[in-house]
Amino acid sequence: MSTSTLPYAVEAELSLSQQELETLKEQYVKEQPNAKPQTKFNYAWALVRSRVKAQQEEGVGLLQEIYRENPNRRRECLYYLALGTYKLGRYRDARNYNETLLNMEPQNQQGLSLRALIDEKVRSEGLIGMAIVGAAAAVVLGFFFVKSRN
Repeated sequence: MSTSTLPYAVEAELSLSQQELETLKEQYVKEQPNAKPQTKFNYAWALVRSRVKAQQEEGVGLLQEIYRENPNRRRECLYYLALGTYKLGRYRDARNYNETLLNMEPQNQQGLSLRALIDEKVRSEGLIGMAIVGAAAAVVLGFFFVKSRN
């Protein structure tokens, strides 16, 4: 399952240009030490959408700060927290954020699409993990079989 079949989750693969990211960063830095919540959110949103893991981590961190500090902005943070943690491979966290959003808005199309992406990724990685464990077990059993024959 890909974002082409889940149009609302297309943000999982889209990033901003470096120039757009720099513009948002400049605004955020200019407002320090007390950046407006919207400025902080815009910068975090851009970072989460980046292809660079360190920027994604920074974006998730900023969103977590907004979530804690501004209760009235929690709903808008949840989807991007879910998206950011999904992109970082932290699927349990992604699922938790996304399910919290879907509990608030059961028909949220972005959340429903992201749920499908998370579920597919967990399922595929689970199968890969089982294959690795199975191969390791076969090697160990093969070793003991050869050892017992000698």
